Amino acid sequence: MFKRLRNAFQPDSAKVTITPNISSHTGFTGLGIAPGLLESLDRLRFTEPTPIQRRSIPIGLEGKDLIAIAQTGTGKTLAFGIPMIQRLAQIKGRGLILLPTRELAIQVDESLQAVGRRLSLRTAVLIGGASMTLQRQAIEKKPRIIIATPGRLLDHLEQRTINLSDISILVLDEADRMLDMGFAPQINRILEVVPKKRQTMLFSATIPNEIVAIARKHMELPIHVEIARSGTTVEKVTQELFFIAKEAKSRLLEVLLAQCPGPVLVFTRTKHGAKKLARQVKGMGHTAADIHSNRSLSQRREALEGFKSGKYRVLVATDIAARGIDVSGIELVVNYDLPSNSEDYVHRIGRTARAGRAGRAVSFATFDQRRDVKAIEHLIRTVLPVTKVPALPPDRTPIQPPEPPRPMEYSRQPRPSRSPARPGGASRRPGFRDRRRMKSR
Repeated sequence: MFKRLRNAFQPDSAKVTITPNISSHTGFTGLGIAPGLLESLDRLRFTEPTPIQRRSIPIGLEGKDLIAIAQTGTGKTLAFGIPMIQRLAQIKGRGLILLPTRELAIQVDESLQAVGRRLSLRTAVLIGGASMTLQRQAIEKKPRIIIATPGRLLDHLEQRTINLSDISILVLDEADRMLDMGFAPQINRILEVVPKKRQTMLFSATIPNEIVAIARKHMELPIHVEIARSGTTVEKVTQELFFIAKEAKSRLLEVLLAQCPGPVLVFTRTKHGAKKLARQVKGMGHTAADIHSNRSLSQRREALEGFKSGKYRVLVATDIAARGIDVSGIELVVNYDLPSNSEDYVHRIGRTARAGRAGRAVSFATFDQRRDVKAIEHLIRTVLPVTKVPALPPDRTPIQPPEPPRPMEYSRQPRPSRSPARPGGASRRPGFRDRRRMKSR
């Protein structure tokens, strides 16, 4: 395992393969990365590390615990992926990466496979909605890196299909999002199972008190790296705010879709709202798909891959996918509904203006949501510019025909009983003796 990468640490220079163009590695060369990984980075055209990569990779390579705070879309996957791959070639044990969503787990696996493909890297992805049988088969192949969501990993632990006693490197990616989604009990249970002596790297966009508590209890003198303060938005994103009535939101979205010809990501607050809005966008003449927790794993993957390939121009999503969508070239992000958590605003608009590109983020707010807008502005330390609502197209909502009048229902009157009254007001059907008595009369 990792034969090529191990050769980079051998004293015999004949076993080291280095590309002749050393100048192409100037961006990553001084970080302590092995030549085998530098070749992979060069092949993938990664020439200059991002700030979070430049500061985190050397710390991770030294085997120290790390807390890294950075915006979404800043290259955090390679910031922990490169140290994990390189250190696992030097030490015994395996690596474990915990993430909040299925989509993010799949994308992290794809990124690690792209870097470690030539290094015989073997991974296993354990996520909900996928076959447990196939996951057990992947575990039996003894992967060096396990990528999992907390819930599914606990399922395997309870069924005793996986053993975490050999985990030497643990990564908590998007830690704040996992806590927001209620994964704190699962994370604490997993942290009790993995060995105490390990390297732990925690990556997050914000640093709530729960993360501080995890660091104090489960990390050993972690080094704190903060590229951007909590609530910092992407640099090249243009933010706008519209105050608009709820029933007019879809018409304003139609105007924005006509103005922006590129890919558009729309966020709603509820699953039902995402499904309904995707149907409305299709009625406007655009290809669209929706992604939320009610969709199966195959449906979510199809929607995401279709959005990447251009099959769907508009993707309507809930916050569960806010950090699981890594698609370059998104021109417009629309907050159709304001997020219930102000910090999710930062993660939503971080889907655009990625990798140094420019982007646009537009938010819709109803007139009774001014307090929510103030909370967002307080977090990002910026006043959102309010834009005047343009002329809107006619309402496309079909008029429901009036219901036809219901036929009158005639109540059937009960027939009066012919039997003589009994004591207590009860009545009974006349018997044989009663009929004889009536005849004698």
